[in-house]
Amino acid sequence: MKMFCFQCQETVRNTGCTAGGVCGKNMELANKMDELIHRLKLLALTKQPDRKLGRFTIQSLFTTITNANFDEARIDERIREAEALTGPTSATAPLGVLSCGDEDLRSLRELLTCGLKGIAAYAEHAAVLGYEDDAIYEFMFKALAAAARDLSADELTALVLECGSVAVKTMALLDSANTGTYGNPEITPVKTGVGTRPGILVSGHDLRDLKELLEQSADAGIDIYTHSEMLPAHAYPELKKYPHLYGNYGGAWHRQNVEFAAFNGPILMTTNCITPVQPAYRDRIFTTGMAGFAGIPHIAERRDGKPKDFSVIIERAKNCPPPTPLEDGTVMTGFAHAQVLALAGKVVEAVKSGAIRRFVVMAGCDGRQAVRSYFTEVAEKLPGDTVILTAGCAKYRYNKLPLGEIGGIPRVLDAGQCNDCYSLAVIALKLKEAFGLEDVNRLPLSFDIAWYEQKAVAVLLALLSLGFKNIRLGPTLPAFLSPGIVKVLSEAFGIRGITDPATDVDAMMEGK
Repeated sequence: MKMFCFQCQETVRNTGCTAGGVCGKNMELANKMDELIHRLKLLALTKQPDRKLGRFTIQSLFTTITNANFDEARIDERIREAEALTGPTSATAPLGVLSCGDEDLRSLRELLTCGLKGIAAYAEHAAVLGYEDDAIYEFMFKALAAAARDLSADELTALVLECGSVAVKTMALLDSANTGTYGNPEITPVKTGVGTRPGILVSGHDLRDLKELLEQSADAGIDIYTHSEMLPAHAYPELKKYPHLYGNYGGAWHRQNVEFAAFNGPILMTTNCITPVQPAYRDRIFTTGMAGFAGIPHIAERRDGKPKDFSVIIERAKNCPPPTPLEDGTVMTGFAHAQVLALAGKVVEAVKSGAIRRFVVMAGCDGRQAVRSYFTEVAEKLPGDTVILTAGCAKYRYNKLPLGEIGGIPRVLDAGQCNDCYSLAVIALKLKEAFGLEDVNRLPLSFDIAWYEQKAVAVLLALLSLGFKNIRLGPTLPAFLSPGIVKVLSEAFGIRGITDPATDVDAMMEGK
């Protein structure tokens, strides 16, 4: 066994990657990421968190998320910095997933670690906008230190549940950061066609990178397009005011080999979701932030309060042909909590009248596997009196289907990025109040969640901490969940795997 990694949904045979990652990382990179996690545990064992150490920790965890950073030199640099920050120490910490021999304890440790990685990503996005919470850093250090010790299953379970609560806090912080900086999202139709000018395609998740690029390219004679998780950017008032933010190009992250090749212009990867770079666009892709790929130009971080310098990308775009059309239409976004709650009276009345019989949360991640057609089929099979609540790139499985409306309410309500699952939770909790219910699980609401990587794990733990139960999770249950831990999650929270679309639709419509 040259490596071991089972943190993403596509891991080999849903067991673990042992020679090279399905994501594209090689064994050297995988083992260096294990070493970085090991060093972060030593740091947590020996130091008290402050803003500097906290920020370093969340950035480092972020770089180890699936499809974030494939640049070994960048990981080496972080390992060296972690060593320097820790200093001489007699503390010890386990190295690698398989260092824990007990299957259930290992499962709980990895569930906690994956949750921490997801929290780290969301905390970093908030910090980029100037929003930080010391309590998040304190929990990071507490949990990393705990993952280095021989704790009992009960102790680890308590930490996993606390991780869910901190995930809620972190997503709420990021929601405040995004809306405080760019305004509350507005319901917005977004073009999926292309214009006649050269363009730059922005993928990943970082809204500040997009804002600075828009500012710097305003008079350059080019258009800016969003890709995958950047689609919701079009709904923010402070971003949509730029007329050269043209539209959204393509779909979910895993089609980069086709969509990036067809785009013709430069691509900016702002965060995770980069896949191994192909020759067709290798000379016109750039990374920034926590994203990285060996041999690909990286846009440097901000210094002294100044914005990043995107001039090299803008100049590269001017000499490129316009994007090749992939489709030509519109897609709706902007159904975050502020907008949906403004329609709460209309929604409640539709439920009371029977016009809306059920809401189905189909948020989360998309992926390459053919079995993910399940989510498209579920959307198609759901009765016409159901509304789909979504966030994350899972929406690309069904957000362009002609599913219609219910009394003017679209049957697919897109709240935004994966972190905007927080919006969906806020909407559900407010509907619980509107209907005078004691338990959110008595709402006409079902969960059918797609997952791929560690941010989705943080979202799942957040939902559990808010009291949501009976969540379907697919296309597979996480490989890092042992049979024993799956049994506990099933009995305590009703978590279950998906089956087939028709069976699951029938069960959800019966409230099961």
